[in-house]
Amino acid sequence: MLNFIYYPISAVLWFWHKVAGYAFGEDSGVSWILAIVLLTFTLRILLYKPMVNQMRSSRKMQEMQPRMQEIRAKYKNDQQKMMEESRKLQKEMGVNPLLGCLPMLAQIPMFIGLFHVLRSFNRTGTSAGGLGLTVEQNYHTPNYVFGVNDVQSFLDSTVFGVPISAYISMPQDMYAAFPNADFTRAKIIMVAAPLIAVIALATHFNARMSLSRQKERLASGKANAPANDQAAMQMQMMNKMMLWFMPATILFTGAIWHIGLLFYMVANNIWTFFQQRVVFAKMDAEEEAEEAAKREAKRTLAPKPGVKPNNPKKKKKKNR
Repeated sequence: MLNFIYYPISAVLWFWHKVAGYAFGEDSGVSWILAIVLLTFTLRILLYKPMVNQMRSSRKMQEMQPRMQEIRAKYKNDQQKMMEESRKLQKEMGVNPLLGCLPMLAQIPMFIGLFHVLRSFNRTGTSAGGLGLTVEQNYHTPNYVFGVNDVQSFLDSTVFGVPISAYISMPQDMYAAFPNADFTRAKIIMVAAPLIAVIALATHFNARMSLSRQKERLASGKANAPANDQAAMQMQMMNKMMLWFMPATILFTGAIWHIGLLFYMVANNIWTFFQQRVVFAKMDAEEEAEEAAKREAKRTLAPKPGVKPNNPKKKKKKNR
């Protein structure tokens, strides 16, 4: 059903595994982890420009809030006219609210795709997505673009002695899919738990960085405060979700994430940290340039010292 996601994800992962394999050997766990990290960076590079456009769109939406409030007040009894005028204003400002969500939404199918591809290397067992294949069948069954040799390489590869597609809550009957790995659930926990903690903390601090900038912009007047108490409560709730709910969700769901997927999340958070710093600096520079251009325009249009302003209306009255 979602093959249009699974095949591209597996193809990019296959490519980077082959590249990493030249340096570390295709059967090395390092090659597989590096391939997952490079896949993560590839996906984020593709989303970089949409993310920058989304930031610009968010800034424009902030700028047009006063005019949006005027439209709401003027047409509060005519919803159709309000929507029509709102769309006109959005078109005038070059803002599309739906496009602003795309960078974030695009990461969801990518995450699901990688989750499924990694899990599909082990299709033994009958629970948690297993197809009930025998160890022998699983060992000789391709996985999307990965051939049999690639599947066997993945199953035989480990990181700190734990298979890359192992996860804390993995059923015991699926352990047999890794005939060349000697591991226990305790070993999986020892590898997975620190990664889960790092991801949760990184998610929290990345959110804190974003919210700190938001507060600075509000304090400096570069961003508009919420229009009313309800909007302020909604913003506060969203901020709390970013700071606490999302990291807590990671802690509670980490037991079902493969080791490989945990490395994906670590790499994703590292990218987010540096991307935010770059994009925030870029947005601040653009905003400062726009303000400078506005000040220059006002200075150019203002009358020169000692010169009376040109007022056509007064001239007409004198002629009469």
